[in-house]
Amino acid sequence: MDVHIRRPSNQDRHDLHHFFELVIYDTYQYEGIGHLIDDINDEIQSKKRYLDLDMKSSGKDRYFLVAELNGQIVGTIEYGPCSTLIQTCTNGELNHLLEVGTVFVHPNHQHKGIGNQLLLTMYAALQNQGLHEFCLDSGYKRAQRIWTKKFGPPTYHLNDYWGKGFPHMIWKVNIKSLT
Repeated sequence: MDVHIRRPSNQDRHDLHHFFELVIYDTYQYEGIGHLIDDINDEIQSKKRYLDLDMKSSGKDRYFLVAELNGQIVGTIEYGPCSTLIQTCTNGELNHLLEVGTVFVHPNHQHKGIGNQLLLTMYAALQNQGLHEFCLDSGYKRAQRIWTKKFGPPTYHLNDYWGKGFPHMIWKVNIKSLT
Protein backbone atom coordinates (compact mmCIF):
# COMPACT_ATOMS: atom_id res chain seq x y z
CA MET A 1 0.00 0.00 0.00
CA ASP A 2 1.51 3.32 -1.11
CA VAL A 3 0.61 5.70 1.73
CA HIS A 4 2.16 9.16 1.57
CA ILE A 5 2.59 11.02 4.87
CA ARG A 6 2.92 14.78 4.68
CA ARG A 7 2.06 18.06 6.34
CA PRO A 8 -1.43 19.37 5.55
CA SER A 9 -1.95 22.38 3.31
CA ASN A 10 -4.67 25.03 3.40
CA GLN A 11 -6.29 23.22 0.48
CA ASP A 12 -6.80 20.19 2.76
CA ARG A 13 -8.86 22.09 5.32
CA HIS A 14 -12.31 21.15 3.95
CA ASP A 15 -11.32 17.50 3.42
CA LEU A 16 -9.85 17.30 6.92
CA HIS A 17 -12.98 18.79 8.49
CA HIS A 18 -15.06 16.15 6.71
CA PHE A 19 -12.54 13.46 7.73
CA PHE A 20 -12.77 14.47 11.41
CA GLU A 21 -16.56 14.29 11.29
CA LEU A 22 -16.55 10.87 9.64
CA VAL A 23 -14.02 9.28 11.98
CA ILE A 24 -15.39 10.81 15.18
CA TYR A 25 -18.98 9.80 14.38
CA ASP A 26 -17.77 6.29 13.53
CA THR A 27 -15.73 6.07 16.75
CA TYR A 28 -18.64 7.15 18.94
CA GLN A 29 -20.95 4.64 17.23
CA TYR A 30 -18.39 1.85 17.63
CA GLU A 31 -17.93 2.71 21.31
CA GLY A 32 -21.70 2.59 21.90
CA ILE A 33 -21.91 6.29 22.76
CA GLY A 34 -23.25 7.63 19.47
CA HIS A 35 -26.13 9.25 21.32
CA LEU A 36 -23.76 11.81 22.90
CA ILE A 37 -24.30 14.36 20.12
CA ASP A 38 -22.98 17.35 22.09
CA ASP A 39 -19.78 15.46 22.94
CA ILE A 40 -19.36 14.41 19.30
CA ASN A 41 -19.75 18.00 18.14
CA ASP A 42 -17.35 19.26 20.82
CA GLU A 43 -14.75 16.70 19.73
CA ILE A 44 -15.12 17.67 16.06
CA GLN A 45 -14.83 21.37 16.87
CA SER A 46 -11.72 20.80 18.99
CA LYS A 47 -10.00 18.98 16.11
CA LYS A 48 -10.92 21.80 13.73
CA ARG A 49 -9.46 24.33 16.21
CA TYR A 50 -6.27 22.29 16.48
CA LEU A 51 -5.97 22.26 12.70
CA ASP A 52 -6.52 26.03 12.60
CA LEU A 53 -3.76 26.47 15.19
CA ASP A 54 -1.43 24.41 13.02
CA MET A 55 -2.26 26.38 9.88
CA LYS A 56 -1.96 29.79 11.57
CA SER A 57 1.33 28.96 13.29
CA SER A 58 2.91 26.89 10.49
CA GLY A 59 3.09 23.92 12.87
CA LYS A 60 4.47 25.71 15.91
CA ASP A 61 1.33 25.68 18.13
CA ARG A 62 -0.04 22.37 16.80
CA TYR A 63 1.65 20.06 14.33
CA PHE A 64 -0.38 17.80 12.05
CA LEU A 65 0.56 15.07 9.66
CA VAL A 66 -1.84 13.48 7.20
CA ALA A 67 -1.72 10.08 5.53
CA GLU A 68 -2.86 10.07 1.93
CA LEU A 69 -3.70 7.10 -0.25
CA ASN A 70 -4.59 7.53 -3.92
CA GLY A 71 -5.15 11.25 -3.37
CA GLN A 72 -7.52 10.73 -0.41
CA ILE A 73 -6.81 11.55 3.24
CA VAL A 74 -6.98 8.29 5.18
CA GLY A 75 -5.27 9.25 8.45
CA THR A 76 -4.14 12.03 10.75
CA ILE A 77 -1.95 12.54 13.77
CA GLU A 78 -0.94 15.70 15.63
CA TYR A 79 0.92 16.95 18.63
CA GLY A 80 0.56 20.00 20.77
CA PRO A 81 0.63 21.17 24.36
CA CYS A 82 -0.53 18.74 27.01
CA SER A 83 -4.34 18.96 27.36
CA THR A 84 -6.11 20.34 30.40
CA LEU A 85 -7.58 16.86 30.94
CA ILE A 86 -4.11 15.29 31.16
CA GLN A 87 -2.82 18.14 33.32
CA THR A 88 -5.71 17.72 35.75
CA CYS A 89 -5.68 13.91 35.87
CA THR A 90 -1.91 13.77 36.48
CA ASN A 91 -1.76 16.68 38.93
CA GLY A 92 0.49 18.47 36.44
CA GLU A 93 3.12 15.73 36.34
CA LEU A 94 3.12 15.58 32.52
CA ASN A 95 2.70 19.30 31.82
CA HIS A 96 6.22 19.52 30.38
CA LEU A 97 5.46 16.96 27.66
CA LEU A 98 3.85 17.38 24.28
CA GLU A 99 0.71 15.35 23.75
CA VAL A 100 0.28 13.21 20.65
CA GLY A 101 -3.34 12.97 19.58
CA THR A 102 -5.84 13.04 16.74
CA VAL A 103 -4.56 9.63 15.67
CA PHE A 104 -7.37 8.84 13.27
CA VAL A 105 -7.54 6.29 10.47
CA HIS A 106 -10.47 6.14 8.07
CA PRO A 107 -12.78 3.24 9.06
CA ASN A 108 -12.28 1.58 5.65
CA HIS A 109 -8.50 1.63 6.06
CA GLN A 110 -7.99 0.53 9.65
CA HIS A 111 -5.76 -2.45 10.51
CA LYS A 112 -3.56 -1.84 7.45
CA GLY A 113 -0.58 -0.22 9.19
CA ILE A 114 -1.48 3.40 8.44
CA GLY A 115 -1.61 4.35 12.12
CA ASN A 116 1.81 2.75 12.64
CA GLN A 117 3.26 4.72 9.72
CA LEU A 118 1.84 7.94 11.17
CA LEU A 119 3.32 7.14 14.59
CA LEU A 120 6.77 6.36 13.19
CA THR A 121 6.78 9.61 11.25
CA MET A 122 5.67 11.49 14.35
CA TYR A 123 8.43 9.88 16.44
CA ALA A 124 10.96 11.17 13.90
CA ALA A 125 9.42 14.67 13.95
CA LEU A 126 9.62 14.79 17.75
CA GLN A 127 13.17 13.44 17.82
CA ASN A 128 14.22 16.03 15.22
CA GLN A 129 13.25 18.62 17.84
CA GLY A 130 15.37 16.87 20.45
CA LEU A 131 12.34 15.41 22.24
CA HIS A 132 12.37 11.84 23.50
CA GLU A 133 9.09 11.60 25.42
CA PHE A 134 5.45 12.46 24.85
CA CYS A 135 2.13 11.67 26.43
CA LEU A 136 -1.18 10.54 25.01
CA ASP A 137 -4.54 9.60 26.43
CA SER A 138 -7.77 7.92 25.51
CA GLY A 139 -11.23 7.27 26.83
CA TYR A 140 -12.11 5.03 23.86
CA LYS A 141 -11.93 1.31 24.60
CA ARG A 142 -10.69 0.37 21.12
CA ALA A 143 -7.88 2.95 21.28
CA GLN A 144 -7.03 1.89 24.84
CA ARG A 145 -6.47 -1.68 23.62
CA ILE A 146 -4.24 -0.44 20.79
CA TRP A 147 -2.18 1.87 23.02
CA THR A 148 -1.81 -0.78 25.71
CA LYS A 149 -0.54 -3.24 23.10
CA LYS A 150 1.94 -0.66 21.73
CA PHE A 151 3.06 1.10 24.91
CA GLY A 152 2.21 -1.29 27.75
CA PRO A 153 0.00 -0.51 30.71
CA PRO A 154 -1.03 3.13 31.02
CA THR A 155 0.91 5.37 33.37
CA TYR A 156 -2.44 6.59 34.75
CA HIS A 157 -5.58 4.45 34.78
CA LEU A 158 -8.65 6.34 35.95
CA ASN A 159 -11.42 3.82 36.60
CA ASP A 160 -14.99 4.83 35.73
CA TYR A 161 -13.80 8.32 34.70
CA TRP A 162 -16.44 8.58 31.95
CA GLY A 163 -19.03 6.54 33.85
CA LYS A 164 -19.32 2.98 35.13
CA GLY A 165 -17.03 0.75 33.05
CA PHE A 166 -15.56 3.66 31.05
CA PRO A 167 -12.03 4.42 32.27
CA HIS A 168 -9.65 7.07 31.01
CA MET A 169 -6.04 6.09 30.39
CA ILE A 170 -2.91 8.21 30.01
CA TRP A 171 0.50 7.05 28.81
CA LYS A 172 3.90 8.66 29.20
CA VAL A 173 5.93 7.29 26.31
CA ASN A 174 9.70 7.21 25.84
CA ILE A 175 10.43 7.23 22.10
CA LYS A 176 13.88 5.68 22.56
CA SER A 177 12.31 2.55 24.02
CA LEU A 178 10.19 2.16 20.87
CA THR A 179 12.82 2.51 18.16
